Amino acid sequence: MKALILLSGGIDSATALALAVRRYGRAETAALCVSYGQKHDKEIQAAEAIAAHYGVVLKHIDLSAVFKDSGSSLLKGSDEALPEGSYAEQQQASDTQVVSTYVPYRNGLFLSVAASVALSLGCESLWYGAHADDGAGAAYPDCTPAFNRAITDAIIEGSGHALTVEAPFIGSAKADIVNIGLSVSVPYELTWSCYAGGETPCGKCATCIDREKAFSANGIADPALSTKQ
Repeated sequence: MKALILLSGGIDSATALALAVRRYGRAETAALCVSYGQKHDKEIQAAEAIAAHYGVVLKHIDLSAVFKDSGSSLLKGSDEALPEGSYAEQQQASDTQVVSTYVPYRNGLFLSVAASVALSLGCESLWYGAHADDGAGAAYPDCTPAFNRAITDAIIEGSGHALTVEAPFIGSAKADIVNIGLSVSVPYELTWSCYAGGETPCGKCATCIDREKAFSANGIADPALSTKQ
């Protein structure tokens, strides 16, 4: 096995998986889907559909116990409503740059656990889909280039230089990721991004807003929406 991809079921990780499969082939690529206490299982269902589309092994792991004391609005145990509006709007209305949907050190935990899984599978690289829009203004501090450099160094050292980290979109906007994905026929109709767990995306949360803008910038409607009409 050559590569393990953290697969959330969204645009970014699905595109990362597509690129890894093109580089290594499906037999040498695996994916890891994490349950972390999120309010719904839509993204897990999406990850399963995407992995099946590419014919790769999908591993599951449950880390929800780690976040049981977190107040993140993204989690089942939170009484806080999911915020509406863009990340920039949320930051302007808050005393902190970090948005309420930030799950404490989630990428750090996911990548550390995934590194262990990747090494156990004999992988040489670990991929995740962090991108510039999420890291902007430190809305999600574990999506920034500085975090990526630090976690990459830690994983390389901690694995005895047997494993490295690939973050192909760390300097890219979501519109750029969609552009790349369209060029390699990523099945975006299978992906899920919305923080709410309704039958269709809410269109009001920050990730829905970012997603709509990304497809619009590429001159197309969101394929996931067209399949539900």
